[in-house]
Amino acid sequence: MIDVEIIRAQFEQQYGIHPRLIVRAPGRVNLIGEHTDYNDGFVLPAAIDRATYVAARPRDDTRVHIVAVDLHDEDEFALDVPIEQSVTHPWSNYIRGVVKGLLVAGHTLGGANLLITSDVPRGSGLSSSAALEVATGYAFQVLNRLNILGEELALLAQGAENSFVGVQCGIMDQFISALGQRDHALLLDCRDLNYQPVPLPADAQIVVCDSHTERRLAGSAYNDRRDECDQAVQLFRQWYPKIRALRDISVAQFHQHEADLPEPVRARARHVITENDRAVRGAAALEAGDVATFGQLMNASHTSLRDDYEVSIPDMDALVAAAQQVPGCYGSRMTGAGFGGCTVSLVETSAVERFKRNVAAAFRQATGRDTTIYVCRASDGVGRAASE
Repeated sequence: MIDVEIIRAQFEQQYGIHPRLIVRAPGRVNLIGEHTDYNDGFVLPAAIDRATYVAARPRDDTRVHIVAVDLHDEDEFALDVPIEQSVTHPWSNYIRGVVKGLLVAGHTLGGANLLITSDVPRGSGLSSSAALEVATGYAFQVLNRLNILGEELALLAQGAENSFVGVQCGIMDQFISALGQRDHALLLDCRDLNYQPVPLPADAQIVVCDSHTERRLAGSAYNDRRDECDQAVQLFRQWYPKIRALRDISVAQFHQHEADLPEPVRARARHVITENDRAVRGAAALEAGDVATFGQLMNASHTSLRDDYEVSIPDMDALVAAAQQVPGCYGSRMTGAGFGGCTVSLVETSAVERFKRNVAAAFRQATGRDTTIYVCRASDGVGRAASE
């Protein structure tokens, strides 16, 4: 966890005055329910105790000045002219997009000085971009005394990534960063944004293993997968004309018609439809204290992501295989959009140290590289940093 006093000192060094507020928005790990969010489906993420921090203070003009501590870079733009993408500072587009979204929604904003730092690994699948978007939105909300609900903030942040940055992500990442609850995952219905907290087992830990294979979502096959899911919906409408998304197709209905679907659309649909089922059954298992069943569903999820959705890569498969072989590991899977990033495992507390040793050694033997392992705790969503 980043020391808030260090952030305060960095802001004062940069701007010569202390910040008005420091906001913290967490990254997230998705326990199960991958690539279901943009198909109106179910997801089961948890906010984690790694976060993006935005220190902020209002200005007397209409300019927004940003210092990105971790990137040793800065940027500036104005609020009284159309906000455009930055080619030279692409990281700032997440901030620009959120600010533009607030303005388009009719909110009146004043200028601000911002300083940003984070301990959410970038490009790892832990939603560093969503944490930045939500933290930025919340900072402007507080500075300008705006009345914005958590769900609205999440939708605004998602809209910034969709329409301004150009990544067609679903709502999950921004939603859990805004509305996460300590020691709980959230079963989120991505169609209507209904959600319920799901208690996590007290005697198990969420363990994230970073493959250090950086994902580049905007240039990856992510948008292709969305298109393939849309194709599947169009095909299913010949049998079920009223469906809106793959979420509306049951596992039984899929099996009834799968032979009539072309590849790879058939495989993509199979993953999404069965993954929705796994997410709902997984939440029920955790509610019942059945951690073993939940772990089996995590394992099945990874197999589906690897074989049907084809978003895993050999490094991720090696991490998952190593985790699944450790006694005390209930289940393991890749998490996030894929093509690199992190795995998530649910591990019995007494087995965590053994897990870390065994997985690190097995991954090094398989790839010649090291993995960074984070033992995470489910945390609350966005808010003022602790010492504020």
